Amino acid sequence: MSQDHEGSTFTLRRVQAMLGLSRGIVSGLIAAGFVTPTRGSRNELRFTFQDLALLRTAHALQVQRVPPRRILQSLARLRASLPAELPLTGLRITAIGADVAVRDRSGRWRSDSGQLLMDFDVAQVGGNVTLLERAPSAQDEANDAQALFERALSLEDTDPAAAEVAYLQALALAPGLEDAYLNLGAMWADAGRFVELVRLSAAALKQCPESALLHFNLGVALDHLERLDDAADAYERALQLDPTLADAHFNLAELRKQAGDERGALRHYSAYRRLQR
Repeated sequence: MSQDHEGSTFTLRRVQAMLGLSRGIVSGLIAAGFVTPTRGSRNELRFTFQDLALLRTAHALQVQRVPPRRILQSLARLRASLPAELPLTGLRITAIGADVAVRDRSGRWRSDSGQLLMDFDVAQVGGNVTLLERAPSAQDEANDAQALFERALSLEDTDPAAAEVAYLQALALAPGLEDAYLNLGAMWADAGRFVELVRLSAAALKQCPESALLHFNLGVALDHLERLDDAADAYERALQLDPTLADAHFNLAELRKQAGDERGALRHYSAYRRLQR
């Protein structure tokens, strides 16, 4: 470990450097009662390994706007889970709502787990205790994207703006999430946001080029923007991928009729009627 500590404790300066927190933030966390450092031989503040973990977790929960009373409760549970010294295998500390979980490198959880808000490792690096932000794995991102998708779905009727944000966040994590493109596209179509829907559909088709429904959505947007030839091409591509897409037959029939192509219109009207039986 670092040589700027007495026994197993660390100075305020060292804590700031290790946690990446300002002196003001650390002082505020101490004043709030989240951690109680001792005093060294020169009356300087001294922090234990447990204090480091508690400070980092308290700050992360504050950023998430968890109420102070809940933070104190969570830190009490965390304090009870932490060893007095950092084990050689290191630890992983996860903020879960307003609760926390701890596990060692063997993967054994020391408390229950739940929805992930913050995750970091505590390890020995070059002889020093180091707190490392954990890079999310592909599985983490997939799980987060699915959770955001489900949140967006639940918000569509009550808070469309929040649903839109959640769908876009899900797509940022999982650009190939076809259902998110489809649901967001349907919302934008209902709102008459067809210029944006064209851009969304173009981005979606780069990720999911074989999706008949995404081609159909593009056709709907282009149709409303009076880009009729492009709309017809999009409907045709949708039907190549899925000939049973009744609405694409109907919309294409209408376009063929407008263009004076009676035979083409009749063919697609007939296909539409067959699929409605």
